[in-house]
Amino acid sequence: MALVQYSDSESDSEQEAPPRKISKQNKDGSGRKTASSLPPLPASFHDLYASSTRVSVRDDPSLHGGRKRAIPHVEGNWPTHIYIEWYPVKEEWKILGSIIDQAGSSLRGEQEKLHSFLYSDLGAQLPLHISLSRPVVLRTEERQSFMEAFETALGSSAISPFDIQVESLDWVSNFEKTRWFYVLRAKRPDKDSLNHLLHISNRSLGLFGQPPLYESVSDSAKQDPKSAPVGNYTGCFHISIAWSLEEPSAEEKERMERIDLGELSALKIRFDCVKAKIGNNVSSIPL
Repeated sequence: MALVQYSDSESDSEQEAPPRKISKQNKDGSGRKTASSLPPLPASFHDLYASSTRVSVRDDPSLHGGRKRAIPHVEGNWPTHIYIEWYPVKEEWKILGSIIDQAGSSLRGEQEKLHSFLYSDLGAQLPLHISLSRPVVLRTEERQSFMEAFETALGSSAISPFDIQVESLDWVSNFEKTRWFYVLRAKRPDKDSLNHLLHISNRSLGLFGQPPLYESVSDSAKQDPKSAPVGNYTGCFHISIAWSLEEPSAEEKERMERIDLGELSALKIRFDCVKAKIGNNVSSIPL
């Protein structure tokens, strides 16, 4: 059966299980490994299963919680998204789940309006991400050339792995204002790595006629990635944790933004690679 991609990055403009501890010996002293003592799967494994099963050959929002595809499926077009990914561990997932539960209770008492990004429809834990591009489209003949250009730009950038902390909760909409996202706002990391990665992504996609994320088209069009200035879009970077088809009221937003982040406020999230998803293929590029 073919696959369809309806991730949050593709269905509008705006997910690996946490590692398990390895126990040396079972309770019965046998030393046999149980399911709970197995080592975590490598990150690359989850990239192989980053797509959901196709249940319709057409865009049918009723099959996806009312979400609409921002990029219509056209033969020869490949939906593309550049991002960095976060795999919360068990305790972090619990805190995030609690925040989403509290937020859902703030939506006029209708918690079902808020949909979590923490789990798939089958209950599997999903990674979260920070976008470095809009959902854009590459033609079949452009895929290899883009990846070569993007990897070359990353390789010459000397951007090393970095940590990010979150500072607040907020709401943002997609470009079409058909979906609203409950997000963690990211602080500016050391060496301004997020803005540098955004700069590389925007310039690399711009070479193929694709619009930039956050900055204006006129600022990024036809500019040499090596000579164009790096802008500051720190206030735009975020990690989406839930979504809604309806925009919350000003009062609801205020209540949801005041929810305590708890231990997440002190958390340092490590990012050591950039991911490029073209169609159903995910490439992981180490920093």
